[in-house]
Amino acid sequence: MNLHRMTRIALLTALSLILFVLEGFLPLPLPVPGAKLGLAAIVTLIALHLLPTRDAGLMLTLRILLASTLGGGVAPMLYSLAGGAASFTAMVLLKQHSQLSIVGISAAGGFLHNMAQLLVAAAVMQTTALFSYAPVLGFIGILTGIGIGIAAQVTLQKIYHNFVG
Repeated sequence: MNLHRMTRIALLTALSLILFVLEGFLPLPLPVPGAKLGLAAIVTLIALHLLPTRDAGLMLTLRILLASTLGGGVAPMLYSLAGGAASFTAMVLLKQHSQLSIVGISAAGGFLHNMAQLLVAAAVMQTTALFSYAPVLGFIGILTGIGIGIAAQVTLQKIYHNFVG
């Protein structure tokens, strides 16, 4: 791996980790325990547009592992890995095989992230009662995904305008 590639992955990983940590300080009155905005996903979407897919996936994995090491633990790491893998895979496929905008791709990613985490939580806790949260978590995932997608779109436009164009 060359230095330029490692540096891009490291910088985007650090930025996503910073957003993850800052989000922990935001008081969010969401109706479901553990629901978050997912600000670090802004960087994941940007990475999907600026880096090769494998590098964007590596950046996401590094962020999840580092965030879990800094303050999560094993259970949150499992939830994050499941949600990250599901949403990342879907976003990659949608980016490659659909005409969806970055906002639509992000909304799908947010929805699938929450559903994958719900599946893991139900398996870990050995209860299907958690599925009663699915409608609320699905809706929150779509809404936050739209917001994250808009933020990523605006950021990418600034990057392209200021650095590429």
